[in-house]
Amino acid sequence: MGRLVRIGLVAMALASAPLPAAAAPTVLDARPRTVILTAFAAERAALEGGLARRRAYRVNGIEVLTGRLAGKPVVLLESGVSMVNAAMTTQWVIDRFRVRRIVFSGIAGGVDPGLAVGDVVAAERWSQYLEVVLARKVGDRFEPAARNLGPEPLPNYGMLFPRPVTVGNAAERARPHQWFFADPGLLALAKTAVADVALARCAPPRGDAAAAPQCLDHQPRVVVGGNGISGPAFADNAEYRAYLFATFHAQVLDMETAATAQVAYANRVPFIAFRSLSDLAGGDGGPNQARIFGLLAARNAAAVVTRFVAALPD
Repeated sequence: MGRLVRIGLVAMALASAPLPAAAAPTVLDARPRTVILTAFAAERAALEGGLARRRAYRVNGIEVLTGRLAGKPVVLLESGVSMVNAAMTTQWVIDRFRVRRIVFSGIAGGVDPGLAVGDVVAAERWSQYLEVVLARKVGDRFEPAARNLGPEPLPNYGMLFPRPVTVGNAAERARPHQWFFADPGLLALAKTAVADVALARCAPPRGDAAAAPQCLDHQPRVVVGGNGISGPAFADNAEYRAYLFATFHAQVLDMETAATAQVAYANRVPFIAFRSLSDLAGGDGGPNQARIFGLLAARNAAAVVTRFVAALPD
């Protein structure tokens, strides 16, 4: 048998050999816990001060804290900003901890004209507004391939045509999803547990501690229900905001929650998110207000989440 033939047979044998099974991720903590996700440091810091009996782990360069918040066992960490980070982090925290439920805490842009900066929203369902078909232009019209738009197409914004994502889980076959829902039980608990949380109206001063705080001209409130949307872009455009409200009937917009909601659905893990408005996604009367009221919004979301966690069953 020639040398080249022998090499070919060996290559064929290696190609057909089964690959070794990947090692299961190491479970870092055996106690069932509520995962509290935040996107970035200021959101996490708004919760970390209330964390008792803490223990630190490090996964993929991210510090993960376990402990007790409002007397309940939790895992607290940052997902990182944007959709891919949120999806990746949600999956590995499910793989490495015993997760009873996922709660997202953070800031958002307001889409609903009936809401204001500082308000906190726990949306009933979440969609990805930039999961789209980029349609070709034919004459003066954009024409997408219809098969990509799902069973109930949504109105387009120029060449951007929203589309669902196809995913399933252990209980359901893969199908198109335009929306991923918060857990009904967690949503019901939110309606009774957090409605009367006292939310801050004045932002803490930045830098100069002697500077006067900047205050909202209204008292923020908690809203449970409605729609949230997420995408990998910082949205600050009044025209696009109006389109999103008309198309998705959304209350809030952010860069992570819908990704976490999708991963939670795929793993059949109960999920809910509390998002506080730091700005109006382009609907502000002047410059974007996130720089001024972002910390206030993060603290308002954290106050609601802390009350919510306290009300969870042991």
